[in-house]
Amino acid sequence: MTHTSSKYTEAGVDIDKGNAFISRIKSIVADTHRRGVLTDIGGFSGLFAIGHEDLKNPVLIASTDGVGTKLNVAKLCNKHDTIGIDLVAMCVNDVIVSGAKPLFFLDYFASSSLDLDVATEVVRGIATGCKQAQCSLIGGETAEMPGLYQPGDYDLAGFVVGIGDRNALIDGSDIRVGDRIIGLASSGIHSNGYSLVRKVFFEELGKKVDDSIEEFGCTVGEELLRPTRIYVESIINILRRCTIHGLVHITGGGFIDNIPRILPAGCAAHINKDSWPVLPVFTYLQNKGNISAAEMYRTFNMGIGMMAVVPENSVDDLLHQFRAHGEQPYLIGEIKAAQAGHERQVIIDGIC
Repeated sequence: MTHTSSKYTEAGVDIDKGNAFISRIKSIVADTHRRGVLTDIGGFSGLFAIGHEDLKNPVLIASTDGVGTKLNVAKLCNKHDTIGIDLVAMCVNDVIVSGAKPLFFLDYFASSSLDLDVATEVVRGIATGCKQAQCSLIGGETAEMPGLYQPGDYDLAGFVVGIGDRNALIDGSDIRVGDRIIGLASSGIHSNGYSLVRKVFFEELGKKVDDSIEEFGCTVGEELLRPTRIYVESIINILRRCTIHGLVHITGGGFIDNIPRILPAGCAAHINKDSWPVLPVFTYLQNKGNISAAEMYRTFNMGIGMMAVVPENSVDDLLHQFRAHGEQPYLIGEIKAAQAGHERQVIIDGIC
């Protein structure tokens, strides 16, 4: 069939451009494929064979997420090759807290009009994230929706499916008074709180993405686009030989709203805020934005992207194991009995 100008193209949707995009990214996607992938991209769905004979009672664990208004920063910087890492990270870090191994990932990319170069860079980042998370990118959806999105804008969503043994899943039910809390360093702001971040930097302070900030040792854009750290490899490896009672991914809601999600009734997480180095970007945001400490700990990760609640007698070994797997771990707190009248608590010394 000879392709000619069409009314659909005139309306803002170019089918040929979408097909060209698939051709561009085929090799990028294929490079993420691991054992189990049965199809190439371009079909109606992605197929993945489950053949994990080592699991006695396999359970599938799924998660979906996006990267929020961090996309606006990528647009301001005209840098789109790392935002895909953030997309994968936000999904796989949620799956790993159950002790599940990510299997495969799908993405959704929507824009007013498909920019092949931008979309390809985004997928390149997604592929990088999938490699870090040891999972396969097996498909996705690209949608052009003129009139719904402004020219130059795009949105992202990600979907991951992982697998774990039902008898070995981590849900926090084993957490006991006396357990210790190990925090794993974040790489920066990760992908939460960017509406507040952008308000402080760009509206209140009038900063530009190419402005250098002495405290950061880099530009505003470079700091704000640091990719979210992916904790999959280290945690999966450590779970093979060590016991972890609970894992917390510090995302939207910070310490205050995320930690209670795994605490059994009657438990309180006591956090020593002086036990790890708070990253300069958070100190800068708090001071320049006149943000209270309580709000900072309910909005941002403050330098701790993942927490592990562990038996007291395993602390030294686990600290060593996390360092051996490339993490920066800190002993940041302890599980104690909740105060009377409280079912689950988060107590941060000197703050709340």
